[in-house]
Amino acid sequence: MKGTLPNAWFSPFPSPPQVLTVMILLLVMVSNNAAISTHGYQPISMMSPSEYETLFRIMESMSSDEQWRLSYPNPCGQGSSSWPGLECKPGHDNLYHVSRLDFGTKPNPTCKKDATFPSDIFSLPYLQSAFFFNCFTHTKTTISIPPNPKVSLSLQQFSLRANHALTGQIPSTISLLKSLQILTLSQNSLYGQIPPQIFSLTSLLHLDLSYNSLNGRIPSQIGSLKVLLGLDLSYNSLSGNVPQTIGELGLLQKLDLSSNLLTGGIPQTMGRLKNLVFMALSNNKMRENFPNNIGELQSLQYFIMDDNPMSLPLPKEFGKLFRLQELRLANSGYTGTIPDTFAELRNLSSLSLENNRLTGTIPPGLGLLPHIYHLNLSKNMLAGVLPFDGGFLRRLGRNLDLSGNVALCVNGSEVLEGVRVGVGACGNGKNVALRNGSLVLPLKRSQSPPLQSIGFSRFFSNWVLLALVWEVFMWKI
Repeated sequence: MKGTLPNAWFSPFPSPPQVLTVMILLLVMVSNNAAISTHGYQPISMMSPSEYETLFRIMESMSSDEQWRLSYPNPCGQGSSSWPGLECKPGHDNLYHVSRLDFGTKPNPTCKKDATFPSDIFSLPYLQSAFFFNCFTHTKTTISIPPNPKVSLSLQQFSLRANHALTGQIPSTISLLKSLQILTLSQNSLYGQIPPQIFSLTSLLHLDLSYNSLNGRIPSQIGSLKVLLGLDLSYNSLSGNVPQTIGELGLLQKLDLSSNLLTGGIPQTMGRLKNLVFMALSNNKMRENFPNNIGELQSLQYFIMDDNPMSLPLPKEFGKLFRLQELRLANSGYTGTIPDTFAELRNLSSLSLENNRLTGTIPPGLGLLPHIYHLNLSKNMLAGVLPFDGGFLRRLGRNLDLSGNVALCVNGSEVLEGVRVGVGACGNGKNVALRNGSLVLPLKRSQSPPLQSIGFSRFFSNWVLLALVWEVFMWKI
């Protein structure tokens, strides 16, 4: 304790008034977190000795940014005396307690190369949030949770991100952290199966296990997370079907299962997710039909399902997703025509259907969508005259790609100088070549002598015309 008491207060025979005065001052010191000094009262935030020692043991093992005991002898002090990445809160015992610890990047304390995961954080009884970003990058370490963590009822947020030396399996003892609301174990080197015990954390609002090496199936117990708002299991090696129980996550707003090895299709129960805004299933092995109730996802704004071996027609039910802003279904072998119902997506801003096997004409209504700024229909088998006017072509500019559709052409009257749409002009015997994805305008009448002027018969001139068309066709493919 800083400062000393006046010598007169330590008389061998203190009078009752002196004893009473000392007792009052001691009570004031504890209740108001004040220390007595020779210069008066100095504010101080008191901690219990055991919590104080635990905190410094963690800091000294994790970071060499400071000589922590010397630089911050009063760790829960206010203002300039507190260090970044640490928060304290007063408790009912009139003491201050560590409520938050952040490590990894400035201004938070950085981590030593030999730092390992500090299981001592689970001995801080009032800790509510622990965050480790880009912290364990040199020395291999694992997540270790003791069987009786003191934070079992206090810890609400636990985040370990971008720790490439953090390896091993997710411990089943994570289920002991009963109050967890946010669990982020992303961009680490975790492997093995997702422990079913994790789904006993029924207070979870956000679960992110992305960018690891997790394998096996998604446990069916996932349906227990009734209040979950965000689920991200992307960039792992999860296999099998998406469990039917995922439809029990009635409050879910974000679902990302992309870049796994998932098979089957979207379960019928997913139509119950009335609050779902974002769904990503790209880069999997899914191939089954879409559920007939997919149009019931009335809150959906982003649907991303590129790179799956679907090889089936596009469902017209997508046209019922009136709030949809982005629809990506590229590189998946879709067949048949583009449904006319896609033109009913009045909020759509981006549509990607490239590298499929789509046939037929482009629905004219796509050119009337008021908010669309990106349209990619390249590398299909679409045919006919492009149903877009010059204003649409000019507005999208480079964000419009129709290349790779050899039977598709643009009306000659809509050909614009310098506009690149990836198809040639068509109409009235005026042929066009395609060079580097840009339109080459037909020659003016004065630049191209009529075939009759060089003595060809009508039959032969028609044959030459067909030959030119064939040459352009063969050159394009």
